Amino acid sequence: MKGKLTILLLLITQCIVAQQNVLTPQDVAKLEYVTSAVIAPEGDRIIYQKVVPADPLQKNVPASTHLYVYDVKSQTSTPLVTEYSTSNLRYRPGQNSITFLTRQKGDSATSLYEIPVGGGTPQKIFEFESSISSYDWHPQGQKLVFTSRVTGDDEKSGLPYEPEIYETNLTNSSAFVADLSGGQPDKLQVEGNVTGAQWSPDGTKLAVSAAPSSLVDDFYTSQKIYIVNPQSLDVTAQVEHKAKLGALKWSPNSEKIAFIAGKDENDPIDGRIFIVKATGGSPQILQQDFKGMFHDLDWRDNKTLSFLASEGVYSSLGTLKLDGKMQKLYSDNNVNVTSFSQNAKNEIAFVGNTAQHPGELFLLKKANADAKKLTDSNPWLKDETFGEQEVITYKAADGLEIQGILIHPVNNSGKKPLITVVHGGPEAHYDNGWLTNYSMPGQVGAGDGYAVFYPNYRGSTGRGVEFAISSQGDPGGKEFDDIIDGIDYLIENQNVDEDRVGVTGGSYGGYATAWMSTRHTGRFAAGVMSVGISNNISKWGTSDIPEEMFLVHSRKRIWDDYQFFLERSPIFYADQAKTPLLILHGKEDTRVDPGQSYELYRHIKTRTDTPVRLVLYPGEGHGNRNSTARYDFNLRMMRWFNTYLKNKDSEMPETHLAPAGK
Repeated sequence: MKGKLTILLLLITQCIVAQQNVLTPQDVAKLEYVTSAVIAPEGDRIIYQKVVPADPLQKNVPASTHLYVYDVKSQTSTPLVTEYSTSNLRYRPGQNSITFLTRQKGDSATSLYEIPVGGGTPQKIFEFESSISSYDWHPQGQKLVFTSRVTGDDEKSGLPYEPEIYETNLTNSSAFVADLSGGQPDKLQVEGNVTGAQWSPDGTKLAVSAAPSSLVDDFYTSQKIYIVNPQSLDVTAQVEHKAKLGALKWSPNSEKIAFIAGKDENDPIDGRIFIVKATGGSPQILQQDFKGMFHDLDWRDNKTLSFLASEGVYSSLGTLKLDGKMQKLYSDNNVNVTSFSQNAKNEIAFVGNTAQHPGELFLLKKANADAKKLTDSNPWLKDETFGEQEVITYKAADGLEIQGILIHPVNNSGKKPLITVVHGGPEAHYDNGWLTNYSMPGQVGAGDGYAVFYPNYRGSTGRGVEFAISSQGDPGGKEFDDIIDGIDYLIENQNVDEDRVGVTGGSYGGYATAWMSTRHTGRFAAGVMSVGISNNISKWGTSDIPEEMFLVHSRKRIWDDYQFFLERSPIFYADQAKTPLLILHGKEDTRVDPGQSYELYRHIKTRTDTPVRLVLYPGEGHGNRNSTARYDFNLRMMRWFNTYLKNKDSEMPETHLAPAGK
C-alpha cells in the first residue's frame, strides 16, 4: 500500500509540474540582461548596455551588446545602437553626446564613435592604426588617452611556413594621447603592457596601469600604477604596491588616487581599498579588517569614497571616509548589485539581479531609500514558476561557519535529488541573486525537480582576507570537505536523497567535480566537469598562470613535493571512480589545457567500466562564448543529471543531441 501511495504522489507531483511553466534550457538561451550603466551628470539620463544572445538554433556566435538610453523623466528606454556590439561607454565632456568603441563593417580596427544622447546616427570620430582597447576623455573633451596594441614589423624567414614561438616576441599594449583637432597621437613612455590610463580631473596628470608583459600571469601578479606627465609623456612617479590590481580613480582635486588591490601578493583577489598621493610612493590601506571585499569605487568628494562591496552572499553600496569610517547607502538582501555609477548629485544608477531575474537597471535617488528597477529585459519571466531560493549556513567538520545558497525544487515534497554547483577560482563566491546560466542548473534544475546547492567553501571571497587565504596550500583538502559537509547538512535538514547527489562546476569548480567523482566517488551519483583540473603536476606546465597559482593557491612549488601534488590530483584516484562523469572542455582553452580533460577521460575509460564521456568545443576557450555551444552544454548537462540522478541504472545517453521545444 505504501508503495502505491508513493507512486500516486509522484504522478500527482509530475502532473502539477507539467501544468506549470518552469525554466528550460531554451529559456536560458534567450535571456537578455543589463551589464553596465553610466548616469548623466544631471541625472536626467542613464546610458546602459544590454546583452542580447543569438538564437542558438540559427547562429553559433557570441551575444551582442546593445546600447540604450533611459530617460528618467519620461521613464522610457530608447535603443541607440542595436545593429552591432558596443563597449566602453562614456559621456563626452562639454558635449551632449555618448562615445563608445566598436568595429563596424568597413573598419580596419576597433574605433571610437559618438552619438547624441537623444539618438541619431553614430559617427566615427577617431581611429588608429590598430584597435583601441580602452580610452578616457580629457576633462575638456577634446583630447583623449587611449590604449592600443601596435604590432611591429616581424622579420620573415623566407620560408613558405612560419612556426609560432611560444611566449616570445610578445606584442604589448601602449598608451597614447591624441588631440582630436589634429596631429599624430603621442606615445606615453611607459614600459611593458599598458592595461589602462585615466586623466586627472584637472587634466595635468595621467594614472597608468601596466604589467611587465602581455602574459596573463604578469597581468595578475605584477601590475603597477604609474603617474605620467602628459606634456613630456614621461613617468614622474609610481605606486609601490605588489598585489593584484583592480579599479582606480582620481580624487576630484587631483591630489590622490584611490584603487582596489590585493592586500599583498598572496591575497587571491583585488578586494581591498588603498589611497595614495599623486606623487606616488607607498599607499595607505583603508578598512583592512573588513570581513568582505570591495568590487568598485568612486569619489563623492575629496575626503569620501563611494564603494560597491560584498559581505558573504550579500552586496551593498556605501561610503568610506579617508579616516576609515564606513556607512551603507543601500543594501537589500534580495538584490545583488554588480556595478554602479554616480553623479555629482550623489544619485546612483546600478545594475542588479535577484533570484527572479538576471541583471537589470536600477536607480537610487538618495541614501537609504528604496531603489527603483527601471528595466524589464525578460517580461516573460513573470509567467515562470521558480523554486524558492534560501541562504543557508552550516558548520564544517572543524567548526568553521560556511555559507551557501539552496534553490528548492518546484513541487517536490519527497526525497530530493541534489545538484551541487561549485564555483571556480577558488577566489570567487556566489551572491544571493540570479544563479542560472548555461553552465549552472539553477532554476532549470529546480524545474526538473532538483534541489540545487551553491556552497561558498573556504577560500571563497566576500568574507575578508583571512577566509580567502584559508584554503591556500591545501588543494582538494578542507576546501572540498566543506562541500561534503554542506551536503551532509542538507541530507539531515532538507530531505535530500543521499543516493541521488550530483556535482558540477567549471575551472576550479571542475577540479572539485573531478575530485568528488574520484576521491569521494561513493558520495556522488553523477558529475559534470567543465574545463577542470585532473592532474596538478601537468596543469602547472600547461597553464598560462603558473606564478599566480603559486602565489595565491599552492604556496609551494610542485618540484618540492611531487607526491603531494600527485595525491591531490583526481587521476590518482581514477581507478576507484564509480561516478558517471560527463567532461566538457573548450579546445582552445589556455587557462586549463584540454589535456587535463583528456587525462581524466583516459584514466577512467581505461581503468574502470564507469560511464564517462568527453565533449570538446572547437573555437571555445575557458568557458563557452558562442550561442549554440552554450545551448549544447546546457542540454547535455541536464540530460546527464536526468539520466543518472533520476534513473540510477540507466545507460549513457546517446551522443546525438536533439533540441526540444518549451
